[in-house]
Amino acid sequence: MLMSPFEAEDPIYVLENSVPIDTMYYLENQLAKPLSRIFEPILGDKAESLLTKGDHTRVTTKSVSKVGGLTAFTKKSFTCLGCKAVLKGKEATCQHCFPKASEIYQREIYGLTALETKYGRLWTECQRCSGSLLEEVLCTARDCPIFYMREKVRFDVKEQTELIERFGKAAW
Repeated sequence: MLMSPFEAEDPIYVLENSVPIDTMYYLENQLAKPLSRIFEPILGDKAESLLTKGDHTRVTTKSVSKVGGLTAFTKKSFTCLGCKAVLKGKEATCQHCFPKASEIYQREIYGLTALETKYGRLWTECQRCSGSLLEEVLCTARDCPIFYMREKVRFDVKEQTELIERFGKAAW
């Protein structure tokens, strides 16, 4: 279910729950209309079709409904981190990819390290902004893009950590 343009969600909630944003609404109402008003004196009637119609625009549709239709009857399955084959349990790899499990594990650890490094850099940026490198960041600037990038990366670190935990205490 797309988020209605008249409904406002907390951006952190949107990040954590992967709520899709109605991009067409923002393109048509927040971007196209003001630009049409700007270009109308120059382009005349063609200004309206500048962003909404023509060969230079592309429209894609994507079903993003989490609940409804047949998805209400589906069950989440884990996939092999090597070949993406559907697995019966929560293990990280299938039998075919098990010999390469240490390589796959290292790749996932490398991904986690990159995310943690990015989070650390964003955290340091927030500390500099707040004026203290020694205290926790108590950020109240909800319009700051660094704040939301940091929250998105924090969520990604959590997901990557859960993914790595699927390896469990496998004997390598």
